[in-house]
Amino acid sequence: MIERGDVLEAQKRIAGYVRRTPLIHAGSSAASLWFKCEFMQHTGSFKARGAFNRQLAALARGELDPGIGVVAASGGNAGLAHAYAAARLGVPATVFVPETAPRIKVQRLLQYKATVRQVGAEYAEAYGAAIEFVQSSGALFCHAYDQLEVAAGAGTIAEEIFEDLPDVDTIAVAVGGGGLYAGIAAAAEGRANVVAVEPVNIPTLHAALRAGKPVDVPVSGVAADSLGARRVGEIAFSMASRVPPTSVLVGDHDIVAARQDLWSEYRIPAEYGAAAALAAFSSGAYVPRKGERIAVVVCGANTDPSTLEDSGDALPDVDQQR
Repeated sequence: MIERGDVLEAQKRIAGYVRRTPLIHAGSSAASLWFKCEFMQHTGSFKARGAFNRQLAALARGELDPGIGVVAASGGNAGLAHAYAAARLGVPATVFVPETAPRIKVQRLLQYKATVRQVGAEYAEAYGAAIEFVQSSGALFCHAYDQLEVAAGAGTIAEEIFEDLPDVDTIAVAVGGGGLYAGIAAAAEGRANVVAVEPVNIPTLHAALRAGKPVDVPVSGVAADSLGARRVGEIAFSMASRVPPTSVLVGDHDIVAARQDLWSEYRIPAEYGAAAALAAFSSGAYVPRKGERIAVVVCGANTDPSTLEDSGDALPDVDQQR
């Protein structure tokens, strides 16, 4: 179980290793919308927070052998974060990614001097291969989302939001495996509502809440590279069971449109998964009350810049059912 104390401890631990990202006012209508610009974080996503928290804590406990290093499985962003953190801390990193991982993310992993192994068509297969590698090598396993230190590191985003906007009513986050959601929900408990936004094609948390436990879901759609976990993590599910979020699903067309708005209106180069949180509002899937103060976490920018202009013209055929 994750608590706010875990997040506050993480905030102290990773100070000096991560950027404090800006919170910008995006405009007002019935509600007041703010963007937490976590796409400006080291490695281009929020994942650096959890990566540093995990590795620094393990080093302090003597669990991380600097000669063997760390191993991670990732659709891309978590691998980048763990590779970057390992490079900063002077330890080797091996990262398993699906064969479908975007080329830009694989190239950046190599720039961080990580050993990259591409396995399978989706995150779950890369994860299985990473676990086997841990057992044979003795490397420290760094989960993409379902480790207390990883989720607590992500939760430091919420602490910064509260410091910059103390009267925030709602924080909106995209959900894949749920580490970002879990950390932010723990930090926000009793202080703000959390809107958990998922692609209709990968409803991991939504399905778990309906089933009463984490369950496997199919993985597809434009945001699968960053939100493509097959099931929500135990930490996220336990947090959602304790304090149920507002669970919202958005279609791929909504995500693409929100991503295009972020670029056209604000010049924010969001990846599809990072645009999902905004899609909840621009699509009408979540209707704010009058005067509601909302912080939308724009959590990553590891995307192909050539797809930012007129991206709607190249939208694949996707299911729009809600």
